[in-house]
Amino acid sequence: MFIQLRKITVAEGNAEKVIKQFSGEGMIEKQEGIIDVTVMEKKVRRGDEEVIVMIRWESEEYWKQWEKSDAHIANHKANLGKPKPEFILNTEVGKYEVKSVKPYN
Repeated sequence: MFIQLRKITVAEGNAEKVIKQFSGEGMIEKQEGIIDVTVMEKKVRRGDEEVIVMIRWESEEYWKQWEKSDAHIANHKANLGKPKPEFILNTEVGKYEVKSVKPYN
């Protein structure tokens, strides 16, 4: 299994905008090899907010197919040159290969 994590830090009061963007239906759901997309919000009382988007793939090869797909490239080209929303303070992306899973039932 292959996982891409995206950590998005936003100004206070804006997490829901990012959550809505990644929770809605998109092109990625139709891609071969996708397992699921999980959207999480860090519990904070006040201040900057954090949203984690975890995308799980059956393998790194399926993820690479998505990255090279016409749909993915067209989406990025459509946003080329557009400024990111001011409420997005930082985005970090990590890619991970799953080495072990211990299911508990």
